[in-house]
Amino acid sequence: VAEALFKSCLGNGIGVALEPEYAADKLFSPAYGSFIVELKPGASLDDVDGITVAPLGATTSEYTFSACGEKIDLAWLQGAWERPLEGVFPYRSHGAGEDSDGSVGAVEGSTTSGNVGAVEAVTFDGGTMRHKYSGPTLTHPARPHTVIPVFPGNNCEYDVSRAFERAGAEPTTLIINNLTASDIAESANALAAEIDRSQIVMIPGGFSGGDEPDGSAKFICALFRAPQVTEAVRRLLNDRDGLMLGICNGFQALIKLGLVPYGDIRPMDDTCPTLTFNTIGRHQSKLVRTRVASTLSPWLSRCTPGDIHTIAISHGEGRFVASDELLVRLKNAGQIATQYVDAEGIPSMDLSVNPNGSVWAIEGITSPDGRVLGKMGHTERAGSGLYRNIPELTPGDQFQPLIEGGVDYFA
Repeated sequence: VAEALFKSCLGNGIGVALEPEYAADKLFSPAYGSFIVELKPGASLDDVDGITVAPLGATTSEYTFSACGEKIDLAWLQGAWERPLEGVFPYRSHGAGEDSDGSVGAVEGSTTSGNVGAVEAVTFDGGTMRHKYSGPTLTHPARPHTVIPVFPGNNCEYDVSRAFERAGAEPTTLIINNLTASDIAESANALAAEIDRSQIVMIPGGFSGGDEPDGSAKFICALFRAPQVTEAVRRLLNDRDGLMLGICNGFQALIKLGLVPYGDIRPMDDTCPTLTFNTIGRHQSKLVRTRVASTLSPWLSRCTPGDIHTIAISHGEGRFVASDELLVRLKNAGQIATQYVDAEGIPSMDLSVNPNGSVWAIEGITSPDGRVLGKMGHTERAGSGLYRNIPELTPGDQFQPLIEGGVDYFA
């Protein structure tokens, strides 16, 4: 019982206070086949023959474990429980503000005493969306055709397609076949043709090619570097004023192609930014808070700098890295789109806030004119009925109107 309650508290960040008469020996005795059930205040369980139902206690907002006349700080207890195997199974990265023993010290330049590793909250003050659509006239209301190439290992195409359809676009998924060399060539031709009849290219998330060999998005990049696909992308962006979006695995492809932050498919060198392995050394899957830093991009036209959204992330290679010189250029040009932030809206290098350790807590960036956007968070994973067990979410908090902004661009 003690272990089950303790782990439940950790998972939800809440405390528990047991009934005063609950005996200590029951806490640490086996309770095979038993269930701990959490009920709303005033609710009760119906009697079941042969089943004993006994009240345990109540959850508390204070992060403590209260039982048998004693109260234990759960933050301290959590540290004692996690620390012994941290060297084998790391659960955090040792970043800004952590001493060699894992304890927290002062951080120079920290903007808040509660946020160790706080970094600057970037806000682009160069105006809102600068680029206006001037391509071929669409029907009214505009329903931009969107091609979603599905590579082996992608797993977000259904969510993405639904999100674009809900926003008013006309999505088409194109399966990329890699069984034989001729299949790959045929898929490249088919993708180029779909891009030529589309206004939007959206590269979805997942693990294309199993993130092999040695890193993510290599197969996506190889296909987009096929001459016919590269030229189709350039016609989309340069001649028809189209848009591109890449989320998670799609962001990894955009950045390794050069489409963000440079706006074109180009050779890569050691001065280019990239997305690499999370500092923790393993996959991270959780909800994060992201803050809009710039509305340069048409994708963010429905947002305001400072808007905060709760977004799902799931990746092993999401750490954005770039030189200091490039970071300053991106900031000044308004190309830093979104940052990971804490509960107070402050960007941070703290792993609980910035789960991959991205420099400057960057979650998303754009091309120079904002028409190509890459981000790690799964904006498409939102809808009515989701995240009902996340108490800190307010109505609409998990909905980021990014795809809707992209569709608006063509209106």
